[in-house]
Amino acid sequence: MNALFSRRTMLGASALWPFAAAQAQFRVEVSGVGLTQFPFSVAAFKGGDQIPVDLAQLIRADLERSGQFRFVHPVAGTQLDEMSRPDLAPWRERTTDVLVTGSVSRLADGRFDVRFRAWDVVKLQDLGGMSLPVRSGDLRLAAHRIADYIYEKITGDKGVFSTRIAYVTKASNKHTLWVADADGEGAQAALSSAEPIISPAWSPNGTQLAYVSFESRKPVIYAHEVATGRRRMLANFRGSNSAPAWSPDGRGIVATLTLDGSSQLYFVDAASGQQNRLTHSSGIDTEAAWDAKGRMIYFVSDRGGAPQIYRMPASGGSGERVTFNGSYNTSPAISPDGKTLAYVSRIGGGFKLYVMDLLSGQAVPVTDTTADESPSFAPNGRLIVYATRQGGQEALMTTTLDGRIKTRLAGAQGDIREPDWGPFVP
Repeated sequence: MNALFSRRTMLGASALWPFAAAQAQFRVEVSGVGLTQFPFSVAAFKGGDQIPVDLAQLIRADLERSGQFRFVHPVAGTQLDEMSRPDLAPWRERTTDVLVTGSVSRLADGRFDVRFRAWDVVKLQDLGGMSLPVRSGDLRLAAHRIADYIYEKITGDKGVFSTRIAYVTKASNKHTLWVADADGEGAQAALSSAEPIISPAWSPNGTQLAYVSFESRKPVIYAHEVATGRRRMLANFRGSNSAPAWSPDGRGIVATLTLDGSSQLYFVDAASGQQNRLTHSSGIDTEAAWDAKGRMIYFVSDRGGAPQIYRMPASGGSGERVTFNGSYNTSPAISPDGKTLAYVSRIGGGFKLYVMDLLSGQAVPVTDTTADESPSFAPNGRLIVYATRQGGQEALMTTTLDGRIKTRLAGAQGDIREPDWGPFVP
Protein backbone atom coordinates (compact mmCIF):
# COMPACT_ATOMS: atom_id res chain seq x y z
CA MET A 1 0.00 0.00 0.00
CA ASN A 2 1.14 3.52 -0.73
CA ALA A 3 1.19 6.35 1.79
CA LEU A 4 -0.57 8.83 -0.47
CA PHE A 5 -2.21 10.93 2.22
CA SER A 6 -1.25 14.58 2.60
CA ARG A 7 -2.97 16.33 5.50
CA ARG A 8 -4.53 19.70 4.79
CA THR A 9 -2.94 22.34 6.97
CA MET A 10 -6.23 23.92 7.99
CA LEU A 11 -7.84 20.80 9.46
CA GLY A 12 -6.55 19.25 12.63
CA ALA A 13 -4.12 22.13 13.08
CA SER A 14 -5.98 24.37 15.45
CA ALA A 15 -2.87 26.39 16.32
CA LEU A 16 -3.07 27.94 12.87
CA TRP A 17 -6.62 29.10 13.37
CA PRO A 18 -7.49 32.36 15.14
CA PHE A 19 -11.05 31.23 15.82
CA ALA A 20 -12.51 28.14 17.42
CA ALA A 21 -14.17 25.32 15.51
CA ALA A 22 -17.94 25.13 15.27
CA GLN A 23 -19.53 22.00 16.59
CA ALA A 24 -22.31 20.28 14.64
CA GLN A 25 -22.78 23.22 12.34
CA PHE A 26 -24.80 21.20 9.82
CA ARG A 27 -27.37 18.44 9.74
CA VAL A 28 -27.22 16.32 6.60
CA GLU A 29 -30.36 14.99 4.97
CA VAL A 30 -30.30 13.22 1.60
CA SER A 31 -33.45 12.90 -0.52
CA GLY A 32 -34.29 11.70 -4.02
CA VAL A 33 -33.31 8.81 -6.25
CA GLY A 34 -30.97 8.95 -9.22
CA LEU A 35 -31.39 7.00 -12.43
CA THR A 36 -28.02 5.21 -12.45
CA GLN A 37 -26.46 4.19 -9.14
CA PHE A 38 -23.60 1.82 -8.33
CA PRO A 39 -24.47 -0.60 -5.50
CA PHE A 40 -21.69 -0.73 -2.90
CA SER A 41 -20.97 -2.07 0.58
CA VAL A 42 -18.55 -0.89 3.26
CA ALA A 43 -17.63 -3.46 5.91
CA ALA A 44 -16.96 -2.19 9.43
CA PHE A 45 -13.28 -1.26 9.78
CA LYS A 46 -11.30 -3.63 12.00
CA GLY A 47 -10.29 -1.68 15.10
CA GLY A 48 -12.83 1.01 14.29
CA ASP A 49 -14.46 0.66 17.71
CA GLN A 50 -11.33 2.22 19.24
CA ILE A 51 -11.76 5.60 17.55
CA PRO A 52 -14.47 8.30 17.87
CA VAL A 53 -15.28 8.28 14.13
CA ASP A 54 -17.27 5.61 12.25
CA LEU A 55 -15.19 5.44 9.09
CA ALA A 56 -17.54 3.05 7.29
CA GLN A 57 -20.55 5.30 7.92
CA LEU A 58 -18.69 8.38 6.72
CA ILE A 59 -17.63 6.67 3.50
CA ARG A 60 -21.19 5.49 2.97
CA ALA A 61 -22.63 8.97 3.55
CA ASP A 62 -20.17 10.57 1.12
CA LEU A 63 -20.87 8.14 -1.70
CA GLU A 64 -24.65 8.29 -1.21
CA ARG A 65 -24.55 12.08 -1.19
CA SER A 66 -23.06 12.06 -4.69
CA GLY A 67 -26.28 10.55 -6.04
CA GLN A 68 -24.30 7.96 -8.01
CA PHE A 69 -24.02 5.20 -5.39
CA ARG A 70 -26.59 3.03 -3.60
CA PHE A 71 -25.68 1.38 -0.30
CA VAL A 72 -26.13 -2.37 0.19
CA HIS A 73 -25.93 -3.64 3.76
CA PRO A 74 -22.87 -5.83 4.41
CA VAL A 75 -23.09 -9.60 4.74
CA ALA A 76 -23.81 -10.36 8.39
CA GLY A 77 -21.13 -11.92 10.55
CA THR A 78 -18.18 -11.14 8.29
CA GLN A 79 -14.85 -9.99 9.76
CA LEU A 80 -12.75 -8.33 7.07
CA ASP A 81 -9.86 -5.91 6.80
CA GLU A 82 -7.62 -4.66 3.98
CA MET A 83 -5.51 -7.84 4.11
CA SER A 84 -8.47 -10.18 3.70
CA ARG A 85 -9.18 -11.86 0.38
CA PRO A 86 -12.92 -12.18 0.78
CA ASP A 87 -15.21 -14.71 -0.83
CA LEU A 88 -17.07 -12.31 -3.10
CA ALA A 89 -19.91 -14.69 -4.00
CA PRO A 90 -22.16 -13.71 -1.04
CA TRP A 91 -21.64 -10.05 -1.85
CA ARG A 92 -22.49 -10.64 -5.49
CA GLU A 93 -25.70 -12.37 -4.42
CA ARG A 94 -26.64 -9.14 -2.64
CA THR A 95 -26.13 -7.31 -5.97
CA THR A 96 -23.12 -5.46 -4.56
CA ASP A 97 -20.78 -4.13 -7.25
CA VAL A 98 -18.10 -2.67 -4.97
CA LEU A 99 -16.88 -3.81 -1.54
CA VAL A 100 -14.68 -1.69 0.73
CA THR A 101 -12.78 -3.25 3.65
CA GLY A 102 -10.22 -1.77 6.03
CA SER A 103 -8.70 -1.33 9.44
CA VAL A 104 -7.42 1.32 11.79
CA SER A 105 -4.58 0.94 14.29
CA ARG A 106 -2.60 3.20 16.62
CA LEU A 107 0.97 4.06 15.60
CA ALA A 108 3.86 4.52 18.01
CA ASP A 109 3.84 8.31 17.50
CA GLY A 110 0.18 8.55 18.55
CA ARG A 111 -1.26 8.85 15.06
CA PHE A 112 -3.67 6.37 13.51
CA ASP A 113 -2.94 4.23 10.46
CA VAL A 114 -6.13 3.99 8.40
CA ARG A 115 -5.90 1.30 5.73
CA PHE A 116 -8.42 0.15 3.16
CA ARG A 117 -8.87 -1.94 0.06
CA ALA A 118 -11.62 -1.93 -2.57
CA TRP A 119 -12.93 -4.87 -4.56
CA ASP A 120 -14.82 -5.05 -7.84
CA VAL A 121 -17.30 -7.77 -6.90
CA VAL A 122 -18.58 -8.28 -10.46
CA LYS A 123 -15.17 -8.62 -12.13
CA LEU A 124 -13.54 -10.26 -9.09
CA GLN A 125 -10.77 -7.65 -9.19
CA ASP A 126 -8.71 -5.93 -6.53
CA LEU A 127 -9.16 -2.18 -7.07
CA GLY A 128 -6.27 -1.28 -4.79
CA GLY A 129 -6.05 0.65 -1.56
CA MET A 130 -3.97 3.01 0.56
CA SER A 131 -2.45 3.57 3.96
CA LEU A 132 -3.34 6.93 5.49
CA PRO A 133 -1.38 7.87 8.64
CA VAL A 134 -3.39 10.64 10.33
CA ARG A 135 -3.79 12.46 13.60
CA SER A 136 -6.99 11.96 15.55
CA GLY A 137 -8.39 15.25 14.28
CA ASP A 138 -7.99 14.10 10.68
CA LEU A 139 -9.83 10.78 10.88
CA ARG A 140 -12.86 12.28 9.13
CA LEU A 141 -10.62 13.61 6.38
CA ALA A 142 -9.17 10.11 5.93
CA ALA A 143 -12.70 8.77 5.37
CA HIS A 144 -13.33 11.52 2.80
CA ARG A 145 -10.09 10.59 1.00
CA ILE A 146 -11.18 6.96 0.87
CA ALA A 147 -14.55 7.96 -0.57
CA ASP A 148 -12.72 10.08 -3.16
CA TYR A 149 -10.62 7.06 -4.13
CA ILE A 150 -13.67 4.79 -4.55
CA TYR A 151 -15.60 7.44 -6.45
CA GLU A 152 -12.78 7.98 -8.96
CA LYS A 153 -12.14 4.25 -9.43
CA ILE A 154 -15.78 3.59 -10.27
CA THR A 155 -16.87 6.74 -12.13
CA GLY A 156 -13.60 7.94 -13.64
CA ASP A 157 -14.21 11.43 -12.16
CA LYS A 158 -12.35 12.89 -9.18
CA GLY A 159 -14.25 12.81 -5.92
CA VAL A 160 -14.97 16.04 -4.06
CA PHE A 161 -15.53 14.69 -0.56
CA SER A 162 -12.22 16.03 0.78
CA THR A 163 -12.76 19.51 -0.68
CA ARG A 164 -14.14 22.46 1.30
CA ILE A 165 -16.94 24.99 1.14
CA ALA A 166 -17.08 28.55 2.42
CA TYR A 167 -20.23 30.31 3.51
CA VAL A 168 -21.48 33.18 5.67
CA THR A 169 -23.80 33.12 8.68
CA LYS A 170 -25.59 35.84 10.57
CA ALA A 171 -26.64 35.23 14.17
CA SER A 172 -28.04 38.25 16.02
CA ASN A 173 -25.63 41.03 15.02
CA LYS A 174 -22.65 38.75 14.39
CA HIS A 175 -21.52 37.94 10.85
CA THR A 176 -19.15 34.99 10.42
CA LEU A 177 -17.25 33.59 7.47
CA TRP A 178 -16.90 29.81 7.79
CA VAL A 179 -14.89 27.09 6.08
CA ALA A 180 -16.17 23.52 6.33
CA ASP A 181 -15.69 20.10 4.79
CA ALA A 182 -17.84 19.35 1.76
CA ASP A 183 -20.26 17.40 3.96
CA GLY A 184 -20.66 20.46 6.19
CA GLU A 185 -18.81 19.05 9.19
CA GLY A 186 -15.64 20.42 10.77
CA ALA A 187 -16.71 24.04 10.28
CA GLN A 188 -14.16 26.60 11.44
CA ALA A 189 -14.58 30.37 11.61
CA ALA A 190 -12.22 32.34 9.41
CA LEU A 191 -13.57 35.76 10.34
CA SER A 192 -16.22 37.28 12.61
CA SER A 193 -17.48 40.84 12.48
CA ALA A 194 -20.30 43.05 13.70
CA GLU A 195 -20.53 44.37 10.12
CA PRO A 196 -21.72 42.35 7.10
CA ILE A 197 -19.41 39.93 5.30
CA ILE A 198 -20.56 38.93 1.80
CA SER A 199 -19.51 37.27 -1.46
CA PRO A 200 -16.79 34.80 -0.38
CA ALA A 201 -14.80 33.46 -3.34
CA TRP A 202 -12.07 30.80 -3.27
CA SER A 203 -8.75 31.42 -4.99
CA PRO A 204 -7.86 28.79 -7.63
CA ASN A 205 -5.27 27.12 -5.38
CA GLY A 206 -7.58 27.00 -2.37
CA THR A 207 -5.27 28.99 -0.08
CA GLN A 208 -7.21 32.28 -0.01
CA LEU A 209 -10.73 33.61 0.17
CA ALA A 210 -11.70 36.95 -1.29
CA TYR A 211 -14.73 38.55 0.33
CA VAL A 212 -16.44 41.89 0.86
CA SER A 213 -16.41 43.44 4.34
CA PHE A 214 -18.33 46.50 5.52
CA GLU A 215 -16.17 47.07 8.61
CA SER A 216 -14.97 50.41 7.12
CA ARG A 217 -18.61 51.46 6.70
CA LYS A 218 -18.29 50.86 2.96
CA PRO A 219 -17.80 47.67 0.89
CA VAL A 220 -14.10 46.78 0.65
CA ILE A 221 -12.67 43.57 -0.88
CA TYR A 222 -10.10 41.60 1.11
CA ALA A 223 -7.98 38.52 0.41
CA HIS A 224 -7.81 36.21 3.43
CA GLU A 225 -5.21 33.43 3.86
CA VAL A 226 -7.22 30.48 5.07
CA ALA A 227 -4.45 28.69 6.98
CA THR A 228 -3.05 31.69 8.86
CA GLY A 229 -5.87 34.24 9.05
CA ARG A 230 -3.65 36.93 7.53
CA ARG A 231 -5.44 39.24 5.13
CA ARG A 232 -4.88 42.24 2.88
CA MET A 233 -6.99 44.66 0.88
CA LEU A 234 -7.57 43.79 -2.75
CA ALA A 235 -9.88 46.64 -3.67
CA ASN A 236 -10.63 49.82 -1.71
CA PHE A 237 -11.37 52.27 -4.47
CA ARG A 238 -13.66 55.28 -4.32
CA GLY A 239 -17.27 54.21 -3.94
CA SER A 240 -18.36 50.57 -3.80
CA ASN A 241 -16.10 47.51 -4.20
CA SER A 242 -18.07 44.27 -4.47
CA ALA A 243 -18.64 40.81 -6.01
CA PRO A 244 -15.04 39.52 -6.37
CA ALA A 245 -14.29 36.61 -8.72
CA TRP A 246 -10.74 35.19 -8.92
CA SER A 247 -9.22 34.69 -12.35
CA PRO A 248 -8.35 31.01 -12.99
CA ASP A 249 -4.62 31.83 -12.94
CA GLY A 250 -4.96 33.53 -9.54
CA ARG A 251 -3.36 36.76 -10.72
CA GLY A 252 -6.31 38.95 -9.88
CA ILE A 253 -10.04 39.38 -9.52
CA VAL A 254 -12.89 40.79 -11.52
CA ALA A 255 -14.92 43.02 -9.24
CA THR A 256 -17.84 45.40 -9.46
CA LEU A 257 -16.61 48.95 -8.84
CA THR A 258 -18.31 52.34 -8.97
CA LEU A 259 -15.17 54.31 -9.80
CA ASP A 260 -16.90 56.17 -12.61
CA GLY A 261 -20.29 56.46 -10.96
CA SER A 262 -22.15 53.36 -12.17
CA SER A 263 -21.49 49.73 -11.26
CA GLN A 264 -19.14 48.28 -13.87
CA LEU A 265 -16.73 45.34 -14.08
CA TYR A 266 -13.02 45.87 -13.55
CA PHE A 267 -10.03 43.55 -13.47
CA VAL A 268 -7.91 44.22 -10.38
CA ASP A 269 -4.35 42.87 -10.30
CA ALA A 270 -3.81 41.06 -6.99
CA ALA A 271 -0.15 42.08 -6.71
CA SER A 272 -0.16 45.72 -7.81
CA GLY A 273 -3.79 46.68 -7.21
CA GLN A 274 -3.93 48.19 -10.68
CA GLN A 275 -7.43 48.18 -12.15
CA ASN A 276 -8.64 47.93 -15.75
CA ARG A 277 -12.23 48.59 -16.75
CA LEU A 278 -13.84 45.74 -18.71
CA THR A 279 -17.41 46.91 -19.34
CA HIS A 280 -18.77 50.25 -20.52
CA SER A 281 -22.54 49.91 -20.44
CA SER A 282 -25.28 52.32 -19.49
CA GLY A 283 -26.65 49.85 -16.93
CA ILE A 284 -25.39 47.96 -13.90
CA ASP A 285 -22.85 45.19 -14.63
CA THR A 286 -22.05 42.86 -11.74
CA GLU A 287 -21.67 39.25 -10.46
CA ALA A 288 -18.79 38.15 -12.69
CA ALA A 289 -18.02 34.45 -13.13
CA TRP A 290 -15.03 33.10 -15.08
CA ASP A 291 -15.00 30.00 -17.22
CA ALA A 292 -12.34 27.50 -16.14
CA LYS A 293 -9.96 28.36 -19.00
CA GLY A 294 -10.04 32.07 -18.25
CA ARG A 295 -11.23 32.97 -21.72
CA MET A 296 -14.76 34.17 -20.99
CA ILE A 297 -16.45 36.10 -18.21
CA TYR A 298 -20.15 35.67 -17.52
CA PHE A 299 -21.93 38.46 -15.66
CA VAL A 300 -25.28 40.05 -14.83
CA SER A 301 -26.43 43.29 -16.45
CA ASP A 302 -29.67 45.24 -16.53
CA ARG A 303 -28.65 47.05 -19.72
CA GLY A 304 -31.73 45.60 -21.45
CA GLY A 305 -34.09 46.85 -18.78
CA ALA A 306 -33.97 43.88 -16.36
CA PRO A 307 -31.19 41.65 -15.00
CA GLN A 308 -30.01 39.03 -17.49
CA ILE A 309 -26.80 37.02 -17.88
CA TYR A 310 -24.26 38.02 -20.52
CA ARG A 311 -20.78 36.87 -21.45
CA MET A 312 -17.75 38.59 -22.92
CA PRO A 313 -14.07 37.81 -23.60
CA ALA A 314 -11.84 38.06 -20.53
CA SER A 315 -10.26 41.16 -22.05
CA GLY A 316 -13.63 42.93 -21.93
CA GLY A 317 -16.16 44.05 -24.50
CA SER A 318 -19.83 44.72 -25.05
CA GLY A 319 -20.91 41.16 -24.29
CA GLU A 320 -23.62 38.90 -25.68
CA ARG A 321 -26.79 37.91 -23.89
CA VAL A 322 -27.01 34.29 -22.71
CA THR A 323 -30.34 33.97 -20.84
CA PHE A 324 -33.64 34.61 -22.61
CA ASN A 325 -36.14 32.52 -20.63
CA GLY A 326 -37.56 34.58 -17.77
CA SER A 327 -37.46 38.31 -17.17
CA TYR A 328 -35.01 38.31 -14.22
CA ASN A 329 -31.89 36.07 -14.15
CA THR A 330 -28.89 36.47 -11.83
CA SER A 331 -26.04 34.66 -10.00
CA PRO A 332 -24.23 32.88 -12.86
CA ALA A 333 -21.91 29.94 -12.14
CA ILE A 334 -20.06 27.98 -14.83
CA SER A 335 -19.28 24.26 -14.59
CA PRO A 336 -15.59 23.31 -14.69
CA ASP A 337 -15.97 21.84 -18.19
CA GLY A 338 -17.59 25.04 -19.44
CA LYS A 339 -20.68 23.26 -20.72
CA THR A 340 -23.25 24.18 -18.07
CA LEU A 341 -24.51 27.43 -16.60
CA ALA A 342 -26.25 27.49 -13.22
CA TYR A 343 -28.18 30.61 -12.31
CA VAL A 344 -31.17 31.92 -10.36
CA SER A 345 -34.36 32.95 -12.14
CA ARG A 346 -37.29 34.88 -10.70
CA ILE A 347 -40.44 32.89 -11.33
CA GLY A 348 -43.80 34.17 -10.12
CA GLY A 349 -42.26 36.21 -7.34
CA GLY A 350 -39.95 33.39 -6.18
CA PHE A 351 -36.34 32.60 -7.06
CA LYS A 352 -35.43 29.14 -8.40
CA LEU A 353 -32.16 27.48 -9.36
CA TYR A 354 -31.89 26.74 -13.08
CA VAL A 355 -29.33 24.75 -15.05
CA MET A 356 -28.67 25.56 -18.72
CA ASP A 357 -26.90 23.52 -21.37
CA LEU A 358 -24.78 26.21 -22.99
CA LEU A 359 -24.56 24.39 -26.32
CA SER A 360 -28.31 24.02 -26.84
CA GLY A 361 -29.47 26.92 -24.68
CA GLN A 362 -32.01 24.64 -22.98
CA ALA A 363 -32.61 25.60 -19.33
CA VAL A 364 -34.53 23.63 -16.69
CA PRO A 365 -35.35 24.25 -13.01
CA VAL A 366 -33.73 21.78 -10.59
CA THR A 367 -35.33 22.82 -7.29
CA ASP A 368 -38.79 23.01 -5.76
CA THR A 369 -37.90 25.89 -3.41
CA THR A 370 -38.56 29.57 -4.15
CA ALA A 371 -35.78 31.49 -2.39
CA ASP A 372 -32.66 30.05 -4.04
CA GLU A 373 -29.43 32.05 -4.37
CA SER A 374 -25.66 31.82 -4.94
CA PRO A 375 -25.13 28.54 -6.85
CA SER A 376 -21.58 27.18 -6.95
CA PHE A 377 -20.31 24.06 -8.75
CA ALA A 378 -18.31 21.33 -7.08
CA PRO A 379 -14.82 21.16 -8.63
CA ASN A 380 -15.72 17.96 -10.52
CA GLY A 381 -18.87 19.61 -11.91
CA ARG A 382 -21.21 16.89 -10.65
CA LEU A 383 -22.93 18.79 -7.80
CA ILE A 384 -24.06 22.34 -7.09
CA VAL A 385 -24.23 23.95 -3.67
CA TYR A 386 -26.67 26.82 -3.22
CA ALA A 387 -28.46 28.79 -0.53
CA THR A 388 -32.22 28.72 -0.07
CA ARG A 389 -34.93 29.17 2.54
CA GLN A 390 -36.77 26.30 4.20
CA GLY A 391 -39.03 26.50 7.21
CA GLY A 392 -38.43 30.22 7.53
CA GLN A 393 -34.66 29.88 7.84
CA GLU A 394 -31.82 30.12 5.35
CA ALA A 395 -30.09 26.83 4.61
CA LEU A 396 -27.54 25.31 2.25
CA MET A 397 -28.41 22.57 -0.22
CA THR A 398 -26.50 20.49 -2.70
CA THR A 399 -28.13 19.06 -5.79
CA THR A 400 -27.12 16.87 -8.68
CA LEU A 401 -27.36 18.61 -12.04
CA ASP A 402 -30.60 16.81 -12.86
CA GLY A 403 -32.11 17.81 -9.50
CA ARG A 404 -32.82 14.19 -8.52
CA ILE A 405 -30.58 13.98 -5.43
CA LYS A 406 -30.51 16.80 -2.90
CA THR A 407 -28.68 17.16 0.39
CA ARG A 408 -29.89 19.62 2.99
CA LEU A 409 -27.21 21.18 5.14
CA ALA A 410 -29.23 23.05 7.75
CA GLY A 411 -27.55 25.48 10.12
CA ALA A 412 -27.68 24.87 13.83
CA GLN A 413 -28.23 28.60 14.44
CA GLY A 414 -28.49 31.81 12.46
CA ASP A 415 -28.94 32.34 8.75
CA ILE A 416 -26.65 30.55 6.30
CA ARG A 417 -26.00 31.95 2.85
CA GLU A 418 -23.59 32.68 -0.01
CA PRO A 419 -21.78 29.35 -0.32
CA ASP A 420 -18.73 28.89 -2.55
CA TRP A 421 -17.34 25.42 -3.25
CA GLY A 422 -13.55 25.32 -3.07
CA PRO A 423 -11.18 23.78 -5.62
CA PHE A 424 -9.30 20.50 -5.53
CA VAL A 425 -6.25 20.79 -3.29
CA PRO A 426 -3.25 18.42 -2.84
